[in-house]
Amino acid sequence: MPRSTHPNASVFIRVHPWFPFQTGRRARNGKNDTGVMQPLTATYRTSLGLLTDLYQLTMAYGYWKLGRAEQEAVFHLFFRRPPFQGGFALTAGLAHVVDFLDRFGIDEGDRAYLATLTGNDGKALFEPAFLDYLGQLSFTCAVDAVPEGTVVFGDEPLVRVHGPIIQSQIVETALLNLVNFQTLVATKSARICMAAGEDSVLEFGLRRAQGVDGALAATRAAYIGGASATSNVLAGRLFGIPVHGTHAHSWVMAFDEEIESFESYAATLPNNCVFLVDTYDTIAGVHKAVEVGRRLRQRGHEMVGIRLDSGDLAYLSIEARRVLDEAGFDKAVIVASNDLDEQLIRDLKQQGATVAVWGVGTKLATAYDQPALGGVYKLGAIRNADGSWKHCVKLSEQVIKTSIPGILNVRRFATRDGLIADMIYDELTGVTDATRIIDADDPERHKSIDAAAQHRDLLVPVARDGHIVMEDESLDVIRQRAAKELTALHPSIRRFLNPHEYPVGLESELHELRSRMIHDARTKTSEAS
Repeated sequence: MPRSTHPNASVFIRVHPWFPFQTGRRARNGKNDTGVMQPLTATYRTSLGLLTDLYQLTMAYGYWKLGRAEQEAVFHLFFRRPPFQGGFALTAGLAHVVDFLDRFGIDEGDRAYLATLTGNDGKALFEPAFLDYLGQLSFTCAVDAVPEGTVVFGDEPLVRVHGPIIQSQIVETALLNLVNFQTLVATKSARICMAAGEDSVLEFGLRRAQGVDGALAATRAAYIGGASATSNVLAGRLFGIPVHGTHAHSWVMAFDEEIESFESYAATLPNNCVFLVDTYDTIAGVHKAVEVGRRLRQRGHEMVGIRLDSGDLAYLSIEARRVLDEAGFDKAVIVASNDLDEQLIRDLKQQGATVAVWGVGTKLATAYDQPALGGVYKLGAIRNADGSWKHCVKLSEQVIKTSIPGILNVRRFATRDGLIADMIYDELTGVTDATRIIDADDPERHKSIDAAAQHRDLLVPVARDGHIVMEDESLDVIRQRAAKELTALHPSIRRFLNPHEYPVGLESELHELRSRMIHDARTKTSEAS
């Protein structure tokens, strides 16, 4: 399947004065120095067609046997509640979705493996003719999605897939995998960066991340969310993200004296010295860093700063700042690490910590306090034989798990003061009333929308007839969008504890349709029992 190509020249980055080892050039949108996209398949050197759950294939087999494989259907990918008990999420992962769909296929090796699968009766699970069909299958669906770096909320479709039901079903698992995790980490990164304020955040969770692919995805998402750089060198190469780093405690321990380790490091990298000072005694380490810094200055170089990795970071940073300033190193920065997250960074800043760079690893790369976003993928509509559309709704004992029928889009309303509300509407019925939304979980909750408010629809075309139509975007563009979107949110929605709930609701006619469908389905169930 051909894909449109766009020239993407590398761009120079702004060099930050506070940390060594910046990349000199940044590639765009996951392209390396040659401008060639590094696809997911390059990581595993194999087809990713089987990146799916088995039940997707058993359902696909059923559709095929029933002659319904090409029946049109519309699915939506969404989550129900923002993560971290927060007020928003920041969407990410779409570039990898595009990459996956652009190269989708089930190759000969995939089919050979599927041929070995057996059912409970010991017989082949799939008949050879179905495997042959899969071998000819290419992705021909239309895909619309919310651009990466956009703030999103519960029940809103992040990705919409419209096409043959067998295709849209098979890709469900991969799309959830690619969007769920990166959206989760991008949101965590945004929260951490909000806590850090004007300070820089360095992501360095590679060693604690869930595998190679988890680490790469986490680094990319963290950068979208606002992190300034990463310690992950492979991510730097693949995605063009600035890479930063200092030295470890082992460097200090490898020498007889702490000051000798600093001197040796300074001799090796005289213009890139951030000394890790807490191996033995932190404040004593700061004094030794100052001594080496003076010698560096005499040789025409300048110490960049120091790093704290343990202890009371508020007290130690204040004391370290005093020592550095009194010694004439007022421009030397203090870097802090040690199991940091947004809550701890906020508390340390409230205590007067003088940290300029926050190194955040485990709790960022793993989204430590919430292991999964909980995104789901639900059928919204299916095409009848006569060409008409049938709306589909899933009921549940839990109101929150009752789905929204239709071919859905999100209309976002804003004024000069920022975002004010989102309306979920059905493209089949359109928007009949743009002045009111109704809460999906509580129909008694209505919100009026200012008639003068401007609006835009969030879903944009990604693929048509299986061909990618979405323009490539650099990570810088996505990252800038994220910063702008977060600024447009009211502070009460961004706060960490008990955030204000951003208004999201159904368009009036969609609400009425959904209510009727729920009533009819429950009536039929009651009569049947």
